[in-house]
Amino acid sequence: MMLKLLTENWTLKLTSLVFALILWMFIMGERRLEVGYAVPLHLQNVPEQLMIANEVPSLVDVRISGPRTLLLKVNPNDMSIGVDLTDLKPGLTTFKRLEEKLNIPSGLRVTRLSPSYVDIKLDRIREKRIPIKVVLEGAPPAGFRLAGLTASPEQAVIVGAESELKRISEVATEPVDLSGVQESFTLLVPLLHEGTYTRIKDEQTTEIHVNVEARTGSQRAPAGN
Repeated sequence: MMLKLLTENWTLKLTSLVFALILWMFIMGERRLEVGYAVPLHLQNVPEQLMIANEVPSLVDVRISGPRTLLLKVNPNDMSIGVDLTDLKPGLTTFKRLEEKLNIPSGLRVTRLSPSYVDIKLDRIREKRIPIKVVLEGAPPAGFRLAGLTASPEQAVIVGAESELKRISEVATEPVDLSGVQESFTLLVPLLHEGTYTRIKDEQTTEIHVNVEARTGSQRAPAGN
C-alpha cells in the first residue's frame, strides 16, 4: 500500500519537486543583502573666479541593500556622487539628499550615508601684495653689529581665498642665523607661508643683503702669547 502511494503519479511528484527546487534557488538568489561602499564625491563646475574654501570629504560612506543578484552587478569603480556648483554665489551652500545623486541600478536602496550632506563654501579668488619680513636669529659676536638689512624683492604676492587674504599682513622668511658672523653677506632665502586656501603666487624666495661691521673704537682681542 505504501509503495503504491509512493509510486503513484511519480511523474507529477518529480515535476513538483523540480519546481520546488527552482523556487528555493530563486528565493536564495534574491535574498536581500546590505553592502558598504566608499563612494567618491566629485565637485563639478566650480564658477569662474571662485574657489572652494572649506574642507570637503572626498569619499562618502554608503550602505546599499537589495537583492543579491543586483548587488553582484554593482561595480564600485562606476559609483560616484556628483555635486554641481554651476551658478553658485560666494558663501556657504548645503547639499542634502546625496543618495539621489548616486548612480545605482533601480531595485537597490540606500540605507545609510555618512556624511548625509556636504557644506560647500565658495570664496572669491583675490591677490594681495604684502611686505616680506626677514627673520633673524642670534647676533654678531662682541665688537660687531648689524649695520643694515635689505631684501629684494621687498614684497610678495599672495593669491587665494578673499576671506583668508584679509587676515594676512606679511610673509616671513626662513630664519637667518647671525651667530658668529663678522662680515657682510648676501643670501637667497625661501619664503614661508602656511596658508590653507592661499599661496605665494610667483617668487618663492627673496635675496637679502646683511651688512655687518665692526663697532666704532672696538678692537679685536690680541692673540695669546
